[in-house]
Amino acid sequence: MRDAVIVDAVRTPIGRRNGALAGVHPAELTAHVLTALVERTGLAPGDVDDVIWGCVSQVGEQSANLGRVGVLAAGWPVSVPGTTVDRKCGSSQQAVSFAAAGVIAGHYDFAIAGGAESMSRVPMGSNVQGAKPYPDGVLERFGVERFDQGVGAEMVAAKWRLSRTQLDEYSARSHERAAAAIDSGALAGQLAPLPGMLAVDEGLRRGTTVETLAGLKTAFREDGVITAGNASQISDGAGALLITTSETALAHGMTPMARIHSAAIAADDPVIMLTAPIGATAKVLKRSGLSIDDIGAFEVNEAFASVPLAWQAETGTTGDVLNPLGGAIAVGHPLGGSGAILMTRLVHHMRSRRIRYGLQTMCEAGGQANATILELL
Repeated sequence: MRDAVIVDAVRTPIGRRNGALAGVHPAELTAHVLTALVERTGLAPGDVDDVIWGCVSQVGEQSANLGRVGVLAAGWPVSVPGTTVDRKCGSSQQAVSFAAAGVIAGHYDFAIAGGAESMSRVPMGSNVQGAKPYPDGVLERFGVERFDQGVGAEMVAAKWRLSRTQLDEYSARSHERAAAAIDSGALAGQLAPLPGMLAVDEGLRRGTTVETLAGLKTAFREDGVITAGNASQISDGAGALLITTSETALAHGMTPMARIHSAAIAADDPVIMLTAPIGATAKVLKRSGLSIDDIGAFEVNEAFASVPLAWQAETGTTGDVLNPLGGAIAVGHPLGGSGAILMTRLVHHMRSRRIRYGLQTMCEAGGQANATILELL
């Protein structure tokens, strides 16, 4: 049987909103990681069968099929196609699944999967301004005037009885782990710095404590628990992974990092919205034949601290296996790029620690989630 392997994975440092990467066009962010990936792997750009690219706010500078425009911005042959995927926060994780399916089916020899988002230049929600994406019948079905992720995060916290202190403790720990990862050099092998602009993740707030977080106002409910300090940061960034088969990699003298062992998609209530990673994890584990105890590292996107904490409560994971390098609370969440960025972090962490299996899952607007299991090679 054909398989799907990751030859290499690379990402930009994550820039905070209106920070070091704000002056970079999202197609240039895309071109930067595409260029870095082929330089690292030795693959000729003309051998890429497709670029499958995640992006959420497909409007303005991100509106003209960012995957294809990024190929052109990289100076690659005009024969290299590109397409753009929107599964909200999981867009570039979905791009990896599409690329894997394509190489397994024999539709591609080489595919690049990834994504980018410039939230400085294309603000969150700008693709629906003045529009009504949900018809009255959908809103009436669920008894809401609108769907709101922040309210969903509050609902998750209430359902799992997560206190403000628990959320802030988790968030402070995310900053601590991100700082340790940067200071130890653990991220060096995965980053493609932008010379003169940004070499490391910019959003980290060193010295963040539970006490400082406790002083922040709640963002969605006056009596709630979600604040800017225990939610993901608005950011800019991109990531890319080269996907092929073991056989094709061998024929081209490439040594893959990991196999895409299993993948699954799940959906849940769109009102609470952020619980589907729990079901997606159960689904992908069942599909893989593995148990939760077989997994040595987990990346659960830190959209809000209540999401990984609820996931952890349901899965029973303990110790330092969950988000060991910190997460989006500490370093940011550039929407359509985050799936590829997290998978880049995960696969490099697995290789450095010789971890056989890693699992990544992300909550997505609309009540969906992707889950992917990687196997180290």
